[in-house]
Amino acid sequence: MVSQKRTSLSMKCFYLFTFFAFGSLFPLLGIYFKEEAGLSGTEIGTLMSLSPIVMIFAQPMWGIITDYTKKPKHVLAVSLLLTGLIGYAVLFIGTYGWLFIILILLALFQSAIVPISDSILLNYVNQTKQEYGNYRLFGAIGFAVAVFIMGKLSEMSGISIIFYSFALSLLLCLLLIRTMPREGEMLKVDLRSGLSALIRMPKYMVFLVTTFLIFGPIFANNFYFSFYIQGIGGTLTGVGIAFLLAAGSEAPFMKLSGIALRKYGVIQIMMFAAAVSGLRWTFYFFQPSITVVLLTTVVQGFSVGLFIPAAMEYIRENTPSDVRATAVSLYTAVGNGLGSWFCTFLGGMIFEKYSIFNTYLFFGILSFAGLFMIGILMRLQSRDKKLGLSSGV
Repeated sequence: MVSQKRTSLSMKCFYLFTFFAFGSLFPLLGIYFKEEAGLSGTEIGTLMSLSPIVMIFAQPMWGIITDYTKKPKHVLAVSLLLTGLIGYAVLFIGTYGWLFIILILLALFQSAIVPISDSILLNYVNQTKQEYGNYRLFGAIGFAVAVFIMGKLSEMSGISIIFYSFALSLLLCLLLIRTMPREGEMLKVDLRSGLSALIRMPKYMVFLVTTFLIFGPIFANNFYFSFYIQGIGGTLTGVGIAFLLAAGSEAPFMKLSGIALRKYGVIQIMMFAAAVSGLRWTFYFFQPSITVVLLTTVVQGFSVGLFIPAAMEYIRENTPSDVRATAVSLYTAVGNGLGSWFCTFLGGMIFEKYSIFNTYLFFGILSFAGLFMIGILMRLQSRDKKLGLSSGV
C-alpha cells in the first residue's frame, strides 16, 4: 500500500511538473518571438504551428521505438532531457531560419513525453482500478499555475525566464521517473490494419472531423490568448491571471466529467462543450473589457474539461476493442496535431493581415462548424440505434 501511494504521488507530481513546463513556455513564447526576436505574425504563426504538425509524424515513430526497446521509461527519460536542453537553447537563437530548425527538434522530442507517460499511466490505473482523470487534472493545475507565475515573473525580471523554468521543470520530471509505475505492457498500435477498419466507420470519420474543428481552436488558443489579452490592454500579469482561471477551471470539470457523462450522455456533453467554445471565441471578436474576458475564461472548464473525457468515452463506446488503440492514436493526431497546426498557422496569417480579434472570429466559426458535425453524429447514432447496430465491443 505504501508503495502504491508513493507511485501515485510520483505520477501526480510528474503531470504537475510536465505541464508546468509546458505552461511556462508555450503561452508566452509568441510574445517572446514578437518582442525579443522581432518576428511578424505570419512568422510567429508558422513557428508555433510546427509542434502539432511534427507530432503527427513523430508520435508513431516514438511508439515504434518504445515497442522495439521495451523500455518506455528509458525513452521517456531521453525525451525529457533533450526537450529541456533544446527548449533552453531557443533563448540563444535570434534568427527565423535557425528558430525554425530548433523548434522542429523541440517538437520532435517533446512529442514523446505525453503519449509515453499516458501509456504508463493508463496501464497503471487499469491495474489499480483508478481513474485517469484523477491524475490528468494535475496537468491542468500545473499549466494554469505556471502561466500565472511566469506572467508575473516575466514583467519583473524579463520574459527570458520562461526558458529557465521550462528546462528546470522537465529536469524535476526526470528525477521522478525512477518512482513511476513499472513499465508493464505498453499500448500497442497497429496503424495499418486499424486504419483500414476505421475508415469504413462513418461515425468515426465524422467524429474525427469534429475533433479537428473543436480541438484546433482550443489548442491554438494556448498560443494566441496572450496576444489577445495584450490586444485589449492587458499586461503579462493579466495573461498569467487569464490562463490561471482558464486552465485551472479544467481540473474540477475533469473530476466531475464521469458523473456528467453518465447523467446526460456523451453526445449531449460534446454538443454543450462545442457550443460553449464557439460562443466564447465569437464573443472575443467583439473586444470586451479585460475584466469581462477574465470572468469568461472559467467557461474553458465546460469546453475543455468536459470535451476531452467525452471524446475518449465516445471512442470507447463506438469503436471495436481490437482497433481502439489505433482510434485513440488517430484521434490525437487529427485533433491535437492536424487541427492545432491548421488553426495556429492560419490564425497567424489572419492576425497579421487583420487583427487578433479576427483570429478569434475564425476560431468561433470553426467551433460552430464542429457543433454542426456533432449534430450529424447524433443523427447517425439515432439511425444505428433504430437499426440495432453498434460499433463498440
